[in-house]
Amino acid sequence: MSLEKEIKTALKHLSPSLIDEIISISKTQEIPKNTEMLREGQYVKVIPIVLSGLVKVFTRYEDKELLLYYIKPNESCVMSFSSGLKNEPSMVYAMTEEDSNILLLPTEKIENWTRQFPDFNTLYFQQYNLRYSELLDTINHLLFDRMDKRLYDYLLEKRELTSKNPLKISHRQIASELGTAREVISRIMKKLEAEGKLKQHTNSIEILDL
Repeated sequence: MSLEKEIKTALKHLSPSLIDEIISISKTQEIPKNTEMLREGQYVKVIPIVLSGLVKVFTRYEDKELLLYYIKPNESCVMSFSSGLKNEPSMVYAMTEEDSNILLLPTEKIENWTRQFPDFNTLYFQQYNLRYSELLDTINHLLFDRMDKRLYDYLLEKRELTSKNPLKISHRQIASELGTAREVISRIMKKLEAEGKLKQHTNSIEILDL
């Protein structure tokens, strides 16, 4: 699929005239995996829309992170929308989980587009509803799920999103994204392995189909 077709697919719910303007003004960028795209306190100059790949959005406190949600193809980041429209510093971090191709919409055009093209607001509210539901899920997992369930669900989701199994990921990275200690993850990994749910290799974790 050509780049223009990729963009039109990602923005198919917008009017053709707005899509044409976005294509003429915006840029695309290939970003390697594990690249920081946005940090807390940074002013947002572009709104990302993922054309291919995967981006994770997280918050950080001291040496711990908490994964908030993933941005998948044809999706954007409502946190970036909000910060960009208000010209406020970002409250989250964003990093590529996989090699990604990102469409970058300049924030200085966003306010005009919301007035000139009412359907552009649809993009914002779609992303808002999606992220609101995902953040509620994250809060519910934190409050009500045992860590072994959180960990196993986390691994299943990562396998589904990356289409990779085994997963090349360390106990330290998992602990960081789940907001806990590495020792806790190592202990629960042994428990899940004993239950036949996964197998640990030297540098990867294989999820076993039960």
